[in-house]
Amino acid sequence: MHYKLAPSILAADFCNLGSQVSTVARAGAEYIHLDVMDGAFVPSISFGMPVIRSLRSCTKAVFDVHMMVEEPGRYVEDMKSCGADIITVHAEACTHLDRVVNQIKDLGLKAGVALNPATPIQALDCILDQLDMVLIMTVNPGFGGQKFIPYTLDKVRALRARIDSLGLPVDIQVDGGVSAANVKEIMLAGANVFVAGSAVFGGDAAARTKEFVEIFSSMQ
Repeated sequence: MHYKLAPSILAADFCNLGSQVSTVARAGAEYIHLDVMDGAFVPSISFGMPVIRSLRSCTKAVFDVHMMVEEPGRYVEDMKSCGADIITVHAEACTHLDRVVNQIKDLGLKAGVALNPATPIQALDCILDQLDMVLIMTVNPGFGGQKFIPYTLDKVRALRARIDSLGLPVDIQVDGGVSAANVKEIMLAGANVFVAGSAVFGGDAAARTKEFVEIFSSMQ
């Protein structure tokens, strides 16, 4: 299994955002995780298209856009124009989830669906074979720095078993409370894409990125 780190720029230094994105990409982060929050689906407001567009020139890393917004289908074309490679929407935020997933795919982008901690994986039964990635939220979305919710590991295990039984090439991403201290346990549960915010940007971002990459290599 190929493991990928997706540093979340919410935890980065916004005074030096371009530099920090370039730093983690050079250190081995394959994805850059971009959390777009609208103040409605989640309490916080983060950033939108101008920031994403301005960062696109800083790196060739995959732009992994996590849409924590109500009815995200309204914005998928704009996100593509800003340089998104993957757009992940919340099942809980879409009135017509199938329609939004198809919007994303029709634009030539990869489509992901996120599930909040209390949303069962069965919510994806009808659409799993259309997805490139499922994001299991391991904290309740909206704020950085929260503690990992233990029962979400059971969701990761169940989802990995389901994906493997169907023979689907679907990544499992986890977001929330991921650190170098617990990432091996999450890997063993079946996840292969890891969002980390303060665990990367809370110190020497290059060194912390390389620490994750070394852990991934040791588990291959």
